[in-house]
Amino acid sequence: MNKLILWALAAPLWAQDPLSLRDAVQLAQRENKTIAVANAGIHAAAAHLEGSRAGMLPKLNYSESFSRSDNPVFVFGALLTQHQFGSENFAIGALNRPDFLNNFQSQLTLDQTLYDAGQTRDAMKIAGLARQMAGEERRRAAMQVIAGVVKAYYGAVLAAENLKTAEQALRSAEADLGRAESVRAAGMSTDVDVLSIRVHLAAVTERRIQAAADLEVAQSALNDALGLPLDTGHALTTALHPLDLPAFTLASMEHDASAARPESRQMRLAADLAKTQSDLARSALLPQVTFHAAFDADRRQFVNQGGANWLASVGIRWNLFNGLADKARIAQSNHSLERARADEQRVDSALRLEVRRAWADLRAAQQRIAVAKAAVTEAEESLRITQNRYESGMSNVTDVLRNETAVLESRTRYLAAVHDQRIAAAMLDLAAGRLSPDSEVLR
Repeated sequence: MNKLILWALAAPLWAQDPLSLRDAVQLAQRENKTIAVANAGIHAAAAHLEGSRAGMLPKLNYSESFSRSDNPVFVFGALLTQHQFGSENFAIGALNRPDFLNNFQSQLTLDQTLYDAGQTRDAMKIAGLARQMAGEERRRAAMQVIAGVVKAYYGAVLAAENLKTAEQALRSAEADLGRAESVRAAGMSTDVDVLSIRVHLAAVTERRIQAAADLEVAQSALNDALGLPLDTGHALTTALHPLDLPAFTLASMEHDASAARPESRQMRLAADLAKTQSDLARSALLPQVTFHAAFDADRRQFVNQGGANWLASVGIRWNLFNGLADKARIAQSNHSLERARADEQRVDSALRLEVRRAWADLRAAQQRIAVAKAAVTEAEESLRITQNRYESGMSNVTDVLRNETAVLESRTRYLAAVHDQRIAAAMLDLAAGRLSPDSEVLR
């Protein structure tokens, strides 16, 4: 098989960039929008984590307000806070029916939680677990993108090889037609042989047309997996040949899947998250202690005739009863924890099954390669002998056509077996959580 596979038939050669499978994976990591979506999820989770840390820090607020009223209580209090209260303000008439009074108030407040029974700590832990889950989701998305690129890449390579096989069969059928016409001219056969080969030639031509159409679709599918415009041209440089795999065992692959698969890690993180949410729900039953400080300046005019005051306080709040809502939240979090632990066991079993399925597919593909390779050699030799016998008048056209078809089918099966082995190797790495841009299956 050619080392360099050209598959964008309509584009000039100079317009195509060489692209190996490993390069394609690296390109998809940059361009595929699935990765961008996962990265956005990580950034959002990181921002949430940063926001959860705010519970440990003081809250400082500044406010500015203006009030105007002749309400006796308002006027009396405003005069005091403005430090403008005088003896004349004790007059009964002024107390009962004061004039309008302006009050410009500037206020600076500070609030700090001293003790919240671990609610801020649990909120930070929940946000941190969510950040880790987003990271695992990003890793899962990256592996899925790599697997998609591997399938699309080898799909395009297989389509190109199938087209070459169809073109080779077409040339062979055309040679058979010429051979049959020569035999007929020599009086050793009839028009029936020529017509039979022409029918076979038409069938091979149709197969070549379909192979060309399949190649166009495979090109677009690869570009879609890469995140590129669908009509982008490439020269694929990773040939379709059997992959030599390192030695490994099914048990080791299952162990890796259980330990390293993003889905498995997400389930463990989900169990930790449910446990932390349960702790957070229980902490609502404990008291909270807060510190509050305020400084305000009250003025009759915006820049003068005013005074400043400050306040500091420590408070405690204890949720003694809120309609059993806390009890319901605790029960809900406990059930969520039970579900998370059950999901963890379910997912672990499913991942191990996925490894076994990929393992079986890989073994079957490797065995098919050996069988198909031998079949190609035998079919080609049988065709050569049959063609020579036909030219000598010792065989009929039916034998020739049967062997032509056998060669085409055996070559197609061999290519399919190699393609399936390459895909199965990548899927096994994916199932075990090993698939990455540096994986051996990409060489």
